[in-house]
Amino acid sequence: MPVSRRRFVQGIAAAGLAALVEGKFNQAGAETIAQSPPILKGTHFDLAIETHQADFTGRRRKAIKINGSLPGPTLKWREGDTVTVAVTNHLPAVTSIHWHGIRVPAEMDGVPGLSFAGIAPGKTFVYRFPVLQNGTYWYHSHSGAQEQLGLIGALVIEPRDHDPIAYDRDYVVLLSDWSDTNPDTLYGNLKKQNDYYNFHKRTAGTFINDVGSKGLRSTVQNRLKWGRTDMTPADIADVTSATYIYLMNGNPPDANWAALFNPGERVRLRFINGSVMTIFDVRIPGLPMTVVQADGNCVQPVTIDEFRIGVAETYDVIVQPHEDNAYTICAQPESRGRYARGTLAPRVGMTAEIPPMDPYPYRTMTDMGMGGTANMKGMNTGGMSADQMTGMKDMQMGGDSNNSTPEKGDMDVSGMKEGDVSTMSHTHTDQPAEPLNDKLAGMTPFPQPGPRTTRLMPLPSQTTARPSKTKEGEVPLHVGPEVVMVAMNTSPRLSDPGDGLNANGRRVLTYADLRALYRGADGRTPTREIILHLTGNMERFIWGFDGRKFSQAEPIHLKLGERVRFVLINDTMMEHPMHLHGLWSELENGSGEFAPYKHTLMVKPAERVSYLVSADAPGRWAFHCHLLYHMESGMFRTVIVS
Repeated sequence: MPVSRRRFVQGIAAAGLAALVEGKFNQAGAETIAQSPPILKGTHFDLAIETHQADFTGRRRKAIKINGSLPGPTLKWREGDTVTVAVTNHLPAVTSIHWHGIRVPAEMDGVPGLSFAGIAPGKTFVYRFPVLQNGTYWYHSHSGAQEQLGLIGALVIEPRDHDPIAYDRDYVVLLSDWSDTNPDTLYGNLKKQNDYYNFHKRTAGTFINDVGSKGLRSTVQNRLKWGRTDMTPADIADVTSATYIYLMNGNPPDANWAALFNPGERVRLRFINGSVMTIFDVRIPGLPMTVVQADGNCVQPVTIDEFRIGVAETYDVIVQPHEDNAYTICAQPESRGRYARGTLAPRVGMTAEIPPMDPYPYRTMTDMGMGGTANMKGMNTGGMSADQMTGMKDMQMGGDSNNSTPEKGDMDVSGMKEGDVSTMSHTHTDQPAEPLNDKLAGMTPFPQPGPRTTRLMPLPSQTTARPSKTKEGEVPLHVGPEVVMVAMNTSPRLSDPGDGLNANGRRVLTYADLRALYRGADGRTPTREIILHLTGNMERFIWGFDGRKFSQAEPIHLKLGERVRFVLINDTMMEHPMHLHGLWSELENGSGEFAPYKHTLMVKPAERVSYLVSADAPGRWAFHCHLLYHMESGMFRTVIVS
């Protein structure tokens, strides 16, 4: 749970954390050695969290290891099993493990001070819970800045039935960011000077370049607009490659982590963004990727060249190289600079050309809530119905000439073979269904959408219900110490791939492309609408909901069994990957009953996003931005389901 500045400093100082990674990385004159975290299978797991040293840059630094590995071991579970994980803390400070995106009892969720007391030094805590889902997930510490020091790991859950995704080989690609700077110092630098790690400020030189490409009048008008806002379009990321290097399965670029294949094989790559503050743009030049899963849930296949993955999100893709060639797996941060890199190759030792870094992106007036799609008809209303959202998406995609991502009616499934997915239509498979009792809807956890689930039709009393807004939606926002801007116009922006990705000549995945493979289980209409503004003061590095930090905010209360709509309005110029623990978030993107289920939703600047939540799991749940230093600075709320 977020803590005060003083306790944060004390926690980092007390941790004194460190980890050893076998092999030498990125040292002058030393050969780099690629490796992957070990894989553990079964129903019982013993994890030891220890301090040691890591060397990624030629300098030994404090970090954390789990069973001698950084990142920690990849855990493989099976849906339907009951697993136990005994975690022993060898650190000098309290630690924890949160199972990101996993439906578990609240006391097993792993958030100290909220759902349990944490794991004290020298103690062992045994997590025990049934595995109710399948897919690609990950785990990480929810204590202080231990994530930044390496306490993360991948989690793969096999389905209890036939896997609808056909593949010959399977690899986890866990992305993370690493800094030799102590997390306490890094956080302190941001509090003292928010742009401490930003070296892309606009200068006289960029003014001259803009005049040459855009003209004097347009350039001057643009500079004056930004000057009046006291902001800069270069605010892409708080922490950049000025201090970060980027790792793939714990390997820096020079180590060249590799995944092997035989030509013609279907390779499943499970991408996980386990970083602390970095949004990645991922591509494999020369090799299309077919997205088949998002945040652990199957989606109807869509073939793309590139995708943006927010912190804590996961995407599973299928690639099928037919040539005896190597391909570079390239993950560049949104703020550019350095990159994470690996290789997909038929033999060990092969490499491929690393593509040049894309230009540094800049914010636009649309990101400020001015102009662009924010002024389009019907784009500034929240809590849209599915029909309204469908119309909005059609309008956006019909007028989007800068991005060549396939539309739903023209989905490219060239990478899929017959039988690769159990259904490609809106009908269910012939597998037996598990009926749901509408009188008890939401009182027990709804199942993850799959071939065994049936959709619960709207209850008669709710089919005509008009959602009521809560007091969260009535909070007046005023510019002040904790709110530096309030966007004039906001819009869903679901078919916008994001700053730096428009008009780059590649097919880029957007949230508008995500359509669930299976219908969701809860078809009820929401009876309540919770509107929350994402707010902040970049200069003071303060973040929160509705202009309030965690220490100032009351919990959000949900009644067990109710169906609600959350509406998030981003009044800041930064993306925020929002994560609600314990409950699924069903993104309203125009897919109706095939709305994609996600555990983390990235909200763009000046964007309004709505999603449905079934309050089917009692307990105290964390709700926060997954940028660690945003969460620590106040963008955190407690959701109580009772």
